[in-house]
Amino acid sequence: MENVQLIATAPMGLEALVAREVRDLGYDDVMVENGKVTFRAPPSAIARANLWLRTADRVLLKLGEFPAKTFDELFEGTKALPWPDLLPGDAEFPVEGRSHKSQLSSVPACQGIVKKAVVEKMKMRYGTEWFPEDGPRYVIEVALLDDIATLTIDTTGPSLHKRGYRKLITEAPLKETMAAAMVLLSRWRPGRPLNDPFCGSGTIPIEAAMIGWNIAPGLRREFSAEAWPSLDAAMWEQAREEAFDLLRDDEPLDIVGADIDPAAIEVAEANAKKAGLAGELKFYKSPVSKLWPESEYGCIITNPPYGERIGTKDEVEKAIRQLGSVFGQLSTWSLFALSPNKQFEHYIGKDATKKRKLFNGRIECNLFMYHGPLPPRQP
Repeated sequence: MENVQLIATAPMGLEALVAREVRDLGYDDVMVENGKVTFRAPPSAIARANLWLRTADRVLLKLGEFPAKTFDELFEGTKALPWPDLLPGDAEFPVEGRSHKSQLSSVPACQGIVKKAVVEKMKMRYGTEWFPEDGPRYVIEVALLDDIATLTIDTTGPSLHKRGYRKLITEAPLKETMAAAMVLLSRWRPGRPLNDPFCGSGTIPIEAAMIGWNIAPGLRREFSAEAWPSLDAAMWEQAREEAFDLLRDDEPLDIVGADIDPAAIEVAEANAKKAGLAGELKFYKSPVSKLWPESEYGCIITNPPYGERIGTKDEVEKAIRQLGSVFGQLSTWSLFALSPNKQFEHYIGKDATKKRKLFNGRIECNLFMYHGPLPPRQP
């Protein structure tokens, strides 16, 4: 198979970070747009991108793009694409859709037109009027934007944030992809102390450890495209072998998570064990006011309570003020906190070095970055 065009979908605000991850995999033909990063690469990139992308939501295989102001244009444009080259005769191929600023605004109608066009193209190859759809799953998406239709197939399956280690969650969990983004944006490195005083289910410490040890985030799960007969199975084996070869589990980790809720600590410890990190991370029950790290030049990376689902407004304010009080006495530490609170800097008692707008689910937040001094270089 020749080079393919892939789309890594990205949470709003993380597109540049996803693009950086794609380039780090060695793919330089990259285009960044709102909510997605498009890149051209060999078919092996389907496996490598799914295994390695920490901050993307999913990896889509782009089949084509064309103007579609009418249903006829949508039908003919879809039918012209090489569906039988990918889909076997028994393929299950549901169609999902979305439309924005386009004349074809009825998503169910667009889904029906695309389904019909794919079936017509499949009939030409397989010479049958009926398809059982009891084989490998290929989720087709038609996305209409400004009267341009983009047709893709999802290679991922369940979203990439589902790493496979978080069987237990606390009441208001932070997605693994966002936790990884916070760690990557902090420029934290293994060997430097990291503390999360509102650790909840332990997602930030676990994602930090996976980054520190260079554990591919998709190593413990499977992906939809693994069942596609048109893709070489050896491609997935090679990608996983590469991931195991690149593991650095001899790196020392100094990562601590704390939470005032003892049930959260039990969940965090269980999730760390599931991730293969039992004994490498320290979790303990403690209020943020008792956060007194002994090490120098560390990072606090945390997601304080919002008051949306957990805690009252007064409790949230108190927690952030306590965080500010402790951080104010850690002159050699850095702080990276994700919060929707408009008064966050006021409660912390200090303006952030930098702010970055991010979305935790549907909640608009800022990543407040307080850069402390870097540790001295080791000889």
